[in-house]
Amino acid sequence: MGSEFFIFAAVGFLAQIVDGALGMAYGVVSSTMLLAFGVSPAYASASAHAAEVFTTAASATSHVSHRNVDWKLFWRLAPAGVVGGVLGAYVLTSIDGAVLRPYVTAYLTLMGGYILYRAFKQPKTQPEPTAAALVPLGVVGGFVDAAGGGGWGPVVTSTLVGSGSAPRYVVGTVNTVEFFLTVAISAAFLVSLLTGHWAEANGLLDHAMAVAGLIVGGLLAAPFAGYVVRKMPARTLMIIVGCLVIVLAGYQTWQLLG
Repeated sequence: MGSEFFIFAAVGFLAQIVDGALGMAYGVVSSTMLLAFGVSPAYASASAHAAEVFTTAASATSHVSHRNVDWKLFWRLAPAGVVGGVLGAYVLTSIDGAVLRPYVTAYLTLMGGYILYRAFKQPKTQPEPTAAALVPLGVVGGFVDAAGGGGWGPVVTSTLVGSGSAPRYVVGTVNTVEFFLTVAISAAFLVSLLTGHWAEANGLLDHAMAVAGLIVGGLLAAPFAGYVVRKMPARTLMIIVGCLVIVLAGYQTWQLLG
């Protein structure tokens, strides 16, 4: 039990450094590790989001204090993300959310390549997405995050950075929205459990040490996130985001084919 705590504390620390700086990866990394330990997809998502309630709160505080948040973008993404997240949690507790993974993997691979193209080619900046376009993006990102155990950052951050939005404010805003999204998803899992909708929710406490490790590791790393993204050049950040998305998508593809 003790070794499990320290393993997941290390995972949580590294995942949160990446997530806080790039706006993605905490949920994906945490869920992947939980799945590797034999945890079911629904358990993995619920556990990862329970940990993220704490880590995203710390990360959001860091980004707000470093003025990395575009509040107009925040208010456009947050309501849509919450709706999609609650719906995704409901679906995951009803059916196997893994059926969505091949489609998300293909999308992320394309977005990762496009971001790298923009970083090296440096085309003219395109107009930021309209409010109408942000609503479906937020719904899809929230749904995938809940149903797949992670995905809000890869889907939303990749799309916004790929459209020409400033990486610093995209990462800060997406991370700040993620706190409210995570609270909503965790509440949806809890409601499903209490109402009996989630019939296979027995044994959640068996993974309490793993969740505790994710929380502690993430909290230790979160204060550094806002500083890292504030100081990192935009081009460098785009290259890292593009490579990270491709690597994550490639790993998921390898899992599907394995």
